[in-house]
Amino acid sequence: MLEGKKVRLRAVERVDLPIFVKWIDDHEVTQFLELNPPMSLEDEEKWFVNLQKSEDKVFSIDTMEGKLIGNVGLIKLNWKDRSVLIGIMIGEKEFWNQGYGTDAIETLLRYLFDELALNRVYLIADERNARALHCYEKLGFKKEGVLRQNRYKSGVYTNDVMMSLLKDEWKEK
Repeated sequence: MLEGKKVRLRAVERVDLPIFVKWIDDHEVTQFLELNPPMSLEDEEKWFVNLQKSEDKVFSIDTMEGKLIGNVGLIKLNWKDRSVLIGIMIGEKEFWNQGYGTDAIETLLRYLFDELALNRVYLIADERNARALHCYEKLGFKKEGVLRQNRYKSGVYTNDVMMSLLKDEWKEK
């Protein structure tokens, strides 16, 4: 378990899956994510089984009081280049704009840079997601570029912003 100031990151458990499905099926939660609802519990169960065999890693995000509010994932972990793509979802909307997502990512970054000795952490965010972009910039992520019309969602092509944070930049912070 990884502990921050407001959250704990822990392994995903099977009992988390119905809550994940509820979030994924909420358009407001997933409007800026690459997920394509609807998602069934069976779909989520298949994802969970495949996750156990994958090098990808997903952590559930709990408040200090033990309430599950989201998840954060490591995708495309590249040991040779010491880099990883991350993604986050805060599914419980009453916890938005209160610093829980920032604390979850900061806790994850501490683990990635200090424990795993990675050099580069990067992410891709919908350019319309001002709340997320602000969070990433506050943590020191730098914009690398725009992936033009990178995804098609809800009948619209949207641009994505690629951002990264290097270990040296993290240590300076």
